[in-house]
Amino acid sequence: MATGGSTPQFAALYVGDLHPDVTEAMLWEIFNSVGPVGSIRVCRDSISRKSLGYAYINFHSVADAERALETLNYSSIKGRACRIMFSQRDPSLRKSGVGNIFVKNLDRNIDNKALYDTFSLFGSILSCKVAADAQGKSRGYGFVHYETEEAAKQAIERVNNMQIGDKQVQVQSFLSRGDRPAAVDFTNVYAKNLPDDFDDKKLEEMFGGYGTITSSCILEDKQGRKFCFVNFDKTEAAKKAVEELNGKDLRTDEQKSQQKEEDKPEDYLLYVSRAQTKAERARELREKTKATSGSQPRAQGVNLYIKNLDEDITDASLRELFEPFGTITSAVAVKDEKDNCKGFGFVCYASPDEATKAVTEMHLKVVKGKPLYVGLAEKKEQRQERLRQRYSPGGCGPMGKGMGGKDMGKGGKGMMGGK
Repeated sequence: MATGGSTPQFAALYVGDLHPDVTEAMLWEIFNSVGPVGSIRVCRDSISRKSLGYAYINFHSVADAERALETLNYSSIKGRACRIMFSQRDPSLRKSGVGNIFVKNLDRNIDNKALYDTFSLFGSILSCKVAADAQGKSRGYGFVHYETEEAAKQAIERVNNMQIGDKQVQVQSFLSRGDRPAAVDFTNVYAKNLPDDFDDKKLEEMFGGYGTITSSCILEDKQGRKFCFVNFDKTEAAKKAVEELNGKDLRTDEQKSQQKEEDKPEDYLLYVSRAQTKAERARELREKTKATSGSQPRAQGVNLYIKNLDEDITDASLRELFEPFGTITSAVAVKDEKDNCKGFGFVCYASPDEATKAVTEMHLKVVKGKPLYVGLAEKKEQRQERLRQRYSPGGCGPMGKGMGGKDMGKGGKGMMGGK
């Protein structure tokens, strides 16, 4: 592999896609055969200590690290092809998107190595990955990150619309979610705040006048409230339905007369919009929450973050667990779409002393067979800054206590690994 340009000139490698049972000792045997290894660390969950599927390996020399990358990349370790690249100390290179391309419509038989072999012709590759599901099956798309933007442009020009395997692939510059244009053309429409007696016949009456309906369904949430999806054959029909139906009041005169002062329009007016994916809804909710938290004063008190909660934990049971230590102003067990706890939550106390007592008493306490993690809640920016300082070149880094002791090798101190 070429070492010019911005290729990292230190001897730390990132090894990903590892089997959960792979240990430091196994990696030592494999990589030490290439050259003297300074240290190895398999990254693990802080609570369960289970492998996270990747490791950092520090060689004594850059030449040995390069040789390991060239000879062992995509080799099989416990039945899985490992993915090796130089560890990127500076995350800005990954986040900038420079030299990063997106490849879609991939043949499902194309794996990481085949993708690498195809695109390595155009320049030095920092990372290369085919997206896969939990079973390791290809999702039909992948990413290639080049050392230079020129190599990425050449790859797009040469490979776009070329047949690889049994499919013609599309290759384009990678865009982060924030930079992707909002969907303009759509045919699928979502509607909520529907009448209780809403059925297929009424759906046809309401939406059929705007165009041909190719499919539709009516569903209910856990509170018994109805919502539906309607797919049209043309974008124009879907847009017209949204423009004319959104905000319409479908209540009867009797229901209008029973309206209370605290009732909000968004709770009873018909809501019709483009149907969004789960990822789009989550992103929109995050943006709204961010905007709200930025414009309103935060609640007084000390907020604690609790991790490793059982999926049956509710807001009430979380409050009950932490009430003995003081006055709780809020307690939230974060839920998924199935209303199960995601494994973490937040408890806010009225005073710092109460929060300190809760941390002292509850941290690592076993609740429903799981040891809890309890600590002060941090904003994302604060957590990132703390981690940045911790893994800075002067800090201990992720490899400070890896296999091999203090000897980190040349340039190996405080290596912050990046994918």
